[in-house]
Amino acid sequence: MKPVSIDVDAGLPEADKGSPPWPLRVLQWAWLLVLLAWLGVISLAWNAVAFVLKFFLRGALGRRVGCAGIAYGYRFYWACARASGLMRLEAESLDVLRDQPGGLLIAANHPSVLDALMIVARLPRSACIMKGSLMRNPFLGTAAGFAGYVVNDSIRTMVRTSIDRLEEGCQLVAFPEGTRSPAPGQIHPFSRSISLIAVRAKVPVQTVVIETDSPYLGKGWPLWKLPPIPVRFRARLGQRFEPGDDVEQLSVRMEEYFRQELAR
Repeated sequence: MKPVSIDVDAGLPEADKGSPPWPLRVLQWAWLLVLLAWLGVISLAWNAVAFVLKFFLRGALGRRVGCAGIAYGYRFYWACARASGLMRLEAESLDVLRDQPGGLLIAANHPSVLDALMIVARLPRSACIMKGSLMRNPFLGTAAGFAGYVVNDSIRTMVRTSIDRLEEGCQLVAFPEGTRSPAPGQIHPFSRSISLIAVRAKVPVQTVVIETDSPYLGKGWPLWKLPPIPVRFRARLGQRFEPGDDVEQLSVRMEEYFRQELAR
């Protein structure tokens, strides 16, 4: 992965300089747990606000407010994460999408639990395609439902709802792998459902390549385990694919593109 330059070192040692002494690691571990707890506080707070707002704001207006609330809440969280010195983040390149009119399908690789948070924080009109179990999560469910996030429990319902959201001008974030990547720089085979949505909705697919040298919160990584510090994430704009008429071809082209980009 290319080095990321953000001035949030806060005096913490680079991961490639070897493991720090155990007192510092204990301090880093405690600070990381505080940061995760802070994410929970932010999520629960907006859940409570969304629960009230849903009685007054309905339809497309309510969904726009819900998406923006999640985006700005997570943007605040990432600002705290940067300031803590535990994480180095770069996702500003996504900001050029904010004012682009019309619906857009955003497809990204999925190395970590934090990927969706990083993308939607930059895009106030964005919503995610997410697992049904997450919609029932007390930290996410109410706010996600208010924002019109799309549940993937049923392919038919997911495709229909996604098209409706795209026609409203939503920027819909999806992970074609369907689950977290097996390891940094690797991906699972892509599901065809994301290409199906793009073809039926006749919207382009903007790829976002997420690069990291950290296994933190990746597949099989325990929540409590301290990773090498600082954790680095970089989300950058990739190629934009026009939908065309061939679902299979579009999916294959996107998967090949991601494999080539992550192999650099």
